[in-house]
Amino acid sequence: MQLSRIDAAVLAETEAAPTPLVAVIDLGSNSIRLVVFSEQVRVPFPMFNEKVVCGLGRGVRSTGRLDRQGIRAAHEALTRYVGLARAMNVSRLDVLATAAVREADDGPDFVADLERRFDIRVRVLSGPEESRLAARGVAAVRTNADGIMGDLGGGSLDLVMLDKGELGADASLLLGHLWLTEVSGGDREAARKIIDDALAAIAWLGDAGGRSLFAVGGAWRTLAGVSISQSGRPLHVIDEYTISAREAADLTHAIARLSPATIARIPGVSRGRLDTLPLSALIMERLLHAARPKRVVFCAGGMREGRFFEALPQSAERIDPLIEGCEALARRHRRFGLDGRELARWMAPLFAGDDVIDARLRLAACHLSDIVWTEHPEYRGAIARQRILYVPLWGVSHRERILIALCVGFRYQRDAAAGEVAQTLLKEHEVRNAHAVGLALRLAFTLSGGVPDLLSRTRLKRKRQQVTLVLPDGGKIFEGEKVERRLRSLARVLGLVSTVTVQGKRRS
Repeated sequence: MQLSRIDAAVLAETEAAPTPLVAVIDLGSNSIRLVVFSEQVRVPFPMFNEKVVCGLGRGVRSTGRLDRQGIRAAHEALTRYVGLARAMNVSRLDVLATAAVREADDGPDFVADLERRFDIRVRVLSGPEESRLAARGVAAVRTNADGIMGDLGGGSLDLVMLDKGELGADASLLLGHLWLTEVSGGDREAARKIIDDALAAIAWLGDAGGRSLFAVGGAWRTLAGVSISQSGRPLHVIDEYTISAREAADLTHAIARLSPATIARIPGVSRGRLDTLPLSALIMERLLHAARPKRVVFCAGGMREGRFFEALPQSAERIDPLIEGCEALARRHRRFGLDGRELARWMAPLFAGDDVIDARLRLAACHLSDIVWTEHPEYRGAIARQRILYVPLWGVSHRERILIALCVGFRYQRDAAAGEVAQTLLKEHEVRNAHAVGLALRLAFTLSGGVPDLLSRTRLKRKRQQVTLVLPDGGKIFEGEKVERRLRSLARVLGLVSTVTVQGKRRS
C-alpha cells in the first residue's frame, strides 16, 4: 500500500533518530547525582536529574575511610543510575568521583569495586581538576563571568578566579561542610578559625574585590532558596539569582548562628541540610569577608556541566548558549518553521539604537514566539510567560528572562497586564518596550501565519513619528483589516502613527 504524503511525513518523524543523550554521575562526598543531558551543540538541556544523599565522606577525616553505610547507599544508587542511563541508551556515561573518594585511604578499593561491579570507568578528579571543571561549567554559560567561582561540596571548597570568562588561579581546600563539621566538632568559633586560616593562605583571593562571587553547590543553592523566600521575590529561580554582598553577608551571618531545630522551620530546607547548613553559611560569610566581592551570583550549573562542555569542540564556545537553547526549544514546539532570525530581521527597523531590549533578547523572544500554539487561545499569553520564566535557559539573568517572557506573553495577549514578576523587577519603560516587541511578533504572525519566507516579502520602516508597513504589489495575502488594526496597536505603543504602503501607494 502506498503511503500518502502526510502519512509518510508522520512515519518519517516517528522513525527519526532520537536526540543523543549524555549522562554524568557525580560521586560527591555528601550526595550522588545522575544528570542526563540532551546532547545539543552548545546547551546541556537536562532531560533527567536526580540525587540521593549517601554521605560517603562522613568520618573520612577521623578514620581515613569512606562511611560504610554511605558505601551501601552508593551501591544502591549506582544500581539504579547506571541501569537508568543504559536504558536511556546514552551515548556517553561519565562517572566522576570527588573529594571524599580522592582523600579516603580505601578510595582506590572503592573505585575498583564499582568498576568491576557495574562495568563502568570511574574518573577520580584531583582537586585542581574538580575546581576547574566547576569553573568551566560557570564560565561556559556566562561568557564574561568576572570574579571568583566558589564550589562548596561535602568534602571541599573549590575556588577559581575568572577574568571575563577566562580561568585563572585555582585552589581546592578541605573545607567542605561535612569535613568542616568533623574537624571543628561542630563548634562555630573553631570552624571560623579553620576557615579564616585556610583562606588567608590564598594570596590571590583579594583579586575578587569589587567583582562577583559565583556560588556553586547544593548547600549554597539552599541559601539562595531561603533568600528568595524570605525576600518575597516573585521569581523562584536559583540560577542567576543575584544579591549584593551586603545582603549575602546579612543572610549568612543569620543562618550560621541558627540551630538545626530553628532551620527545620524554614520553608524549602531539606532534612539533609539541617545539620550542615549553618557551617555552609559560615563558609560563605568568611569567604565574603576575605574576598570582598560586590555581589553574589548563585549558579545552577557547575562541575557536571563543566564535564559536558569539556567534551565539546572549542569552536562551540563561540555559540551564544541563550540563543542556542531558545532555538532548540523552538525546533521542538513551533508549527510551520518560521525561523526566529527571520522575525528578528523583519522587526529590527523598529528598534534601531534600542538598548532596553537589545537585539540578543529580541532574537531569543523571536525563537520562543510560537512555543505554546497548542494551548487554548485564551491562556497562551499567561502560559508563555510562565514557561519562559521557569524553563531551563542558560546565559540569561533574571531581568533578561523576565523581558523575554513579557515579549512572548504580549505576542499572544495584546493588552495583558505585565504581572507581579515584571512589576517588581522592571521599570515602566522596559515593560513598554517588551509590549512593543510582543505586538511586532503579533503582527508578524498575522502577516505570515507562521509560514517561512512570507514575512520577508514585507518590510517595516520607521521614520520620525511614523511606522510604515510596506507590502508587495499584488500581495493580497498580506492585506486586511486585522493587519492594519494590529499595525495601529504596535504604532500606538511606540508613540507613532501608522501607514501602509503597497508599491508606493500610501494609505493610512
